This record gives sequence, C-alpha cells and structure tokens, in this order.
Amino acid sequence: MAKEYAQSGVDYEKIEPFKQAMIKAGMRTLKFPEKRGVYIDESSLGTHGVVFGYRGHDTHLWCKTQEGLGNKNWIAEWMYQNSGTGKTYYGGIGIDTALMAANDVICQGALPVIYTDEVAAGDSDWFKDEERSKDLAESFYIACEMCGMALPAGESPALRYLIKAELPVKSAPSLSGSVTGIIAPAERMVTGQKLSVGDHIIGALSSGLHSNGISLVIKRALTLKDKFLHVLPNNRTLGEEALIATRSYVALVEALLESNIDIHSLLGGTGGGISKIAYDKRPFTYRIKTWVKEVPLLFRFMLELGVTLEDCLTTFNWGIGFYIFVPEKEVDKTLETGGNAGYELLDLGQVEKGDRCVIFEPEKITLPPI
Repeated sequence: MAKEYAQSGVDYEKIEPFKQAMIKAGMRTLKFPEKRGVYIDESSLGTHGVVFGYRGHDTHLWCKTQEGLGNKNWIAEWMYQNSGTGKTYYGGIGIDTALMAANDVICQGALPVIYTDEVAAGDSDWFKDEERSKDLAESFYIACEMCGMALPAGESPALRYLIKAELPVKSAPSLSGSVTGIIAPAERMVTGQKLSVGDHIIGALSSGLHSNGISLVIKRALTLKDKFLHVLPNNRTLGEEALIATRSYVALVEALLESNIDIHSLLGGTGGGISKIAYDKRPFTYRIKTWVKEVPLLFRFMLELGVTLEDCLTTFNWGIGFYIFVPEKEVDKTLETGGNAGYELLDLGQVEKGDRCVIFEPEKITLPPI
C-alpha cells in the first residue's frame, strides 16, 4: 500500500530530507519568543500542534494572521535551473515567506512570537534536494531570529493534483505561513482609528522588490533575450535583484512601541503600491511631498521595459516598505527612534481632509485607492 501511495505522488522517503532540515532549523528557534514573555512547552513538540503561553505580568492580547509568498520562489527555481552557478537561490525565500505575515501583525502593534509554515509541492521529488532544503530551512531560521519568533511546527504536503508550476520551471512549491503575535501591554494595540488630518506619513526604506508585483516582473523578464540572467547596470542579474530578501520592520515597530510614541496607524507597503497609503475608508487625502532619493534599480528597469509609471506606482513599493502615521509632535522622536533601531526613515507628507486618494507630488500624479 505504501509503495502504491508513493507511486501516486506522495513518497514520504523523498519528503523526509526536507522535513528533517526544517525540524533542525525550528528547534534552534524555540527560545526566541522568551524575550517577549512567551514560552514554548517543549513536551508538546512533535504532536498535532504546539503549546505555548505568556508568563509575563502585563495585560495582553493575541494577534494572528496568515499569508502566502505568492510567485517569488518561481524566480528562484528558474535561476536554479538556468544560472549555471550551482546556487539554489533559496537563501532568502524563507525570509520572504515569513515576513509576509510578520510584517502584517506588527501593523496592529503585535510582536511576532510563533510562526508555522506550509511548503506544499506538486510532487515528492521537489523535497529530496538536500541543498535546497538546507537553504530554505536556514532562511526560515534567519527570519525567526530577526523577528524574535519560534518555528515549532509546519506542514510539507505533496499535492500532485493541485500544484503545477508554469513552464519552463519544472516544479515550484506554494509557500505560506501563519504568525501569532502578542500585544503586551494590551494598550499598545494599534487600530488605525486615531488616524487624523494633520498626521505625518513616515516611510521606512525597503530593501527592493520584497514580495509584491512578482507576476509583473516575471512577465516582463520573460520577454528579454537572457530572461532573468539579463545583467543590470549594477552588474547584478535581474534574477538576483528580484530575489533580494524582504526587509523586516519588526525591530522598528518594537522600538517605536518601547519609546511610547503615539502611533496613530501602521501600514505595510505591500500590494497596491503607493495607492495603498489611502487604505482608510474615511475622506482623507494623503499628500506625498518627498520620496526616496533613489528608487530601487529594479523598479526603474521596469519603466525601461515599458511598464507605465502609474502601473509601477500601484504595483511596487517604489522604495518604501513600511509606513508610520504619527501626529506632528511625534515626528522628530519617530525619526530618531527609527534611526537608532537601524532604519532610514523619511517624513514623506501629511494627511489632509479631502477626497480619498494619494497625491504623489514627486511625479505630479494622483493615485486612486486600491
């Protein structure tokens, strides 16, 4: 029966190398949440879930979200097949996957403590590549270390009848995960309800593409002669530039919370690009007066390939990966606190009364909400 099951597409012997790599990486993360008062009950490991609890003394709330990576690892697979370097290009993919969720929970004022992953491939063969498994597992470990969260459990199914990669990539798994965050004390919760006319819009620089707009990048890259091996002016290939890991903003938000800054709202610079700034349903106009000195090279290259400016602004983060909305009296303290935490922050503009839209003055364009 087991042999026939393997022939039908689920071969546990092939999946085992990946599972072991993930278990080893996860065991190294179990102490990370303790700095936030959250402890893993290690006797629960290896069962059908994981037991954890808060041992601090503050009133507290829990926050949970689920996010998928999308198509970014398709580029990693393409590079692995075609670059000739021998690299798997999965060294940042676990970071990208975990931060899709971790950078979301912090928008509520929650700090991540538990992460569980799912790596679902279309065939068991994908899992048996030990080098790729090692690189992906290590990148999940790095994500957990930078965010202060544990990776105590996960899932790695072979879904032959559901997942099929777009050619020329032979196989590419779907990656997703869930983050549990803690808000302690509970009064630190950020709801966005305090967002007001006059608030300043503070932006934190991104590391590049992050994990949004990937489908557009793939579409344009495949029109090039050398595809993702096309060399950019910085002597990096397009594939390498696209695979720069997502930046974590956990330490930034943690520093702002610890400094007791009056945060009115927090927002990730993800899907919807700059248009997402107008996320609140109230009649606010978001006037962006200044921007990053140099927009990341990959985005500028998309313009060269014929992507319209409006499509770029409403698809990519365009250089800002996270937004903080604070009253004017908190601007200087916010900039200083972010800088001390290792982030470059910019005072981009203000919230005004008016039609719900983003006025992006650097390019003299008005963007509707998405």
